Amino acid sequence: MTDRSGLDHPTRDAGFGVYVHWPFCASKCPYCDFNSHVRHAPVDEGRFLAAFRAEIAHVAAQVPGRTVSSIFLGGGTPSLMQPATVAGLLDAIGESWATAPDIEVTLEANPTSVEAGRFRGYRAAGVNRVSLGVQAMDDASLKALGRLHTAAEAMAAVETAAAHFERYSFDLIYARPNQSAASWRAELKEAIARAAEHLSLYQLTIEPGTPFFGLHAAGKLVPPDNDMARALYDVTQEVCDAAGLASYEISNHARPGAQSRHNLLYWRYGEYAGIGPGAHGRLVTEAGRTGTVTERVPEAWLERVERDGHGIVETEILSAADQGDEFLMMGLRLAEGIDPKRYAILKEQPLNPVRIEALIRYGFVVRLDNGRIAATPRGAPVLNAIVAELAA
Repeated sequence: MTDRSGLDHPTRDAGFGVYVHWPFCASKCPYCDFNSHVRHAPVDEGRFLAAFRAEIAHVAAQVPGRTVSSIFLGGGTPSLMQPATVAGLLDAIGESWATAPDIEVTLEANPTSVEAGRFRGYRAAGVNRVSLGVQAMDDASLKALGRLHTAAEAMAAVETAAAHFERYSFDLIYARPNQSAASWRAELKEAIARAAEHLSLYQLTIEPGTPFFGLHAAGKLVPPDNDMARALYDVTQEVCDAAGLASYEISNHARPGAQSRHNLLYWRYGEYAGIGPGAHGRLVTEAGRTGTVTERVPEAWLERVERDGHGIVETEILSAADQGDEFLMMGLRLAEGIDPKRYAILKEQPLNPVRIEALIRYGFVVRLDNGRIAATPRGAPVLNAIVAELAA
């Protein structure tokens, strides 16, 4: 399935991306279970940049000859970095691999006035797309979510982003406690009026280990029940579709041609390097498709890189079954669905036609004209069950 260069694989045309994880935040949001850390002393950005450069060089030696189609600076809060640090990261990637002429370079940012003031520097460094963590459009909801910015600051940051970047997006969280379909409809329409081309709209999930999990267990935080959550999901699809921001993935909406190319790379099961504390990667090497995981704790990762040249703590050659299941789980999130032929190559066995026909009969999936299989609007909210049925 792979040639000696490791490039010939069923999802080669999905591209090659680089994800860089900046793990630091100004505060920890009570719903967040990402690998993010608050440090009250200043972060030594020069030392971390040197470590990032070393890990990039290490990974590039494992998978040489790639052309980077997208870069995503995620976190944490990458907009806490100085623009010079961002420029150093992008330079390191450009020194290690070729880059596509139309490369997409996204930076996640918090919409505070201090961070928004750095946008000009990020643009000069090579960032050409920003993703803003707005999360809500009113101050009461922002406070409940533990956000440090106000609604006014968020909208000012969106305007600043629009002044410096042709492409920008922002996130909102819905299915919040006491949220009604009418209030979400109004909030979403206001957001669309501010969003040029892309919105990421996530249902609030109560994750183990977070403060929200403890509050929920104590009965002090009551999110909408399943019926209301489904109603809010339906409102999301209806309002976005009417405004021309179709759902191209379960939680992501964009105008035609404005989809996040980096996220599409993930969902189409492309190849990507995971750089920085707690980053995951999927690389195609001579040994096969390989999963990588780096040390999560920033200081421990830093020490590992300075000692060993990288912070990778797990390397796994993925079995055919693993690859097929991952391809299915990622690809069925997309409106375009999956190509069953690619699945069969990855898993070394085809999908069960009887199971497919049963899911079609019950209205959970559909076979598209090009032969691809996609989840229907009825199936999208129960995608995990569909994946389990098809993967069995």
